[in-house]
Amino acid sequence: MTAAPVLPGWRHVSSGKVRELYVPEGTADVADATELLLVASDRVSAYDFALEPPIPGKGGLLTRLSRHWFDRLADVPNHLIPDGSGGTPVPESVAARSMHVLPLDMFPVECVVRGYLVGSGWAEYRESGSVCGVPLPDGLSEGDRLPEPIYTPAYKAPQGEHDENISYEQTVELVGAEDAATLRDLSLRVYGAAAAIALEHDVVIADTKFEFGRDADGVVRIADEVLTSDSSRYWDARSGNRTDSFDKQIVRDWLSAHWDRQGTPPVLPDAIVERTAARYRELIERLGA
Repeated sequence: MTAAPVLPGWRHVSSGKVRELYVPEGTADVADATELLLVASDRVSAYDFALEPPIPGKGGLLTRLSRHWFDRLADVPNHLIPDGSGGTPVPESVAARSMHVLPLDMFPVECVVRGYLVGSGWAEYRESGSVCGVPLPDGLSEGDRLPEPIYTPAYKAPQGEHDENISYEQTVELVGAEDAATLRDLSLRVYGAAAAIALEHDVVIADTKFEFGRDADGVVRIADEVLTSDSSRYWDARSGNRTDSFDKQIVRDWLSAHWDRQGTPPVLPDAIVERTAARYRELIERLGA
């Protein structure tokens, strides 16, 4: 993994599979920070592994897409610190792939919304007729639109461990009834609004995941990335193939065909890297981001 860049005015504190986290120089810890800098790398991950090689330009593209959706969904509070609001300057070298954000007390819940039957949901449906415990009608096929979007949360495990699908009742146990309802309702609302906007551009958002946190004033805000090609399944509504993908499903499909998920993942071929990058760029253009 490439070392995190050294940035004037900022101190690197941690690396995720894709992002680097910084606090202002002189700040003892994240818990003491009043501002943070999230810098997206070009790394790509799948099945909880960081893969090689990176996708050229990916960090900038996904940051651009997140900013686009934060802007389109401005009625939902988010963690961005508006440009020109002061604070520690963001270095020009990472400006295109970074977000200057508020620190939040994050909920340990990954808020997944599914509008279509695909992926692990399709596999579960074939066995049980339900997805994450949510009963669905008989006779659905892979890629079908669900009668209405469903909320299927997951417990956000510590870094290095696997997230775990949980029931809504378990989210109540984790965060309390009021916050559980807020996370569910916000997730369904944001997905519904974004899915409608995307369809105007002949793009389907099959499913997505959100993360939320509470700021120092008690406001619940959407955080991290939002509706990116890493956190969402995007399909081309113009294509005859309902699952023609604009996201890293290209990478997942190749891995599934060439790796048993044991040991170190294989290196991605140049053709897969180039195709993924091209589809990321095409999605940006399609959405006008």
